[in-house]
Amino acid sequence: MSAEPGRKPLFSAKPASPARLADTVSDAIAAALFDGRIAPGEPLPPEGEIAKEFGVSKPIAREALRNLTAAGLIFTQQGKVARAKALNGESLERIYGYAVRSSLTRLREANEMRRVIETGIARLAAQRRDKAGMAAMQRALTEMQDGLGDPAAFTEADILFHLGLAMATGNSMIRVQMEGMRSVQREVSELFSRRANRSAADWQATIDRHVALFDAIESGDEDRAAQCIAKHYAAADIASLEVAGKLKPEQAAPGKRKP
Repeated sequence: MSAEPGRKPLFSAKPASPARLADTVSDAIAAALFDGRIAPGEPLPPEGEIAKEFGVSKPIAREALRNLTAAGLIFTQQGKVARAKALNGESLERIYGYAVRSSLTRLREANEMRRVIETGIARLAAQRRDKAGMAAMQRALTEMQDGLGDPAAFTEADILFHLGLAMATGNSMIRVQMEGMRSVQREVSELFSRRANRSAADWQATIDRHVALFDAIESGDEDRAAQCIAKHYAAADIASLEVAGKLKPEQAAPGKRKP
């Protein structure tokens, strides 16, 4: 994107505090990304043009772009202009992934977080029933049935179902949050799916819980959808007792008990 004489400024904010110039520039560029003034894949203006538009130095503009790269909002290549990335939960997914693989305590906390968040998501999904989300859940149910006995395929179908649940709310930020939790879901689902004593009835019971949740959302029954989430996680809590035996125990600090 080259500079053009008389071009209307792309960004809507100007830095006001010299102490936080890079942050202010980052905020203004991020606002342009979130509201669609810069589409995914589209190049940002060159570093020098950004500096000129904000009235800052090139090093400040460079730091602002580094902030956005670290946040996962843009991607850069040596010698090329930065480009916008589609809004997704990639960065959050990495953080959660590191956390749940670090200890059983973090995994339990992450599951608790999912239960709290998805209860609200299920209620909102039952209110709105966005078509794309409903279609994704339906496809996931089919893939779950086809993936019976195949842990990897079943896990991916499970992840798709919960992403569809988020999409059914029609809320892009909720979708991003669910994308971020994929690493949690994958860790738990893979462990549960590989339990040595998992029977065909266990696999089918998991599908049945998802079907019940889909039916509640499709019928617009918020209370039943929330109840289905509670039942789903109650079953997961029971299974987690078995999972705990397969996880590496945490290293307890001197004088402290293991969680």
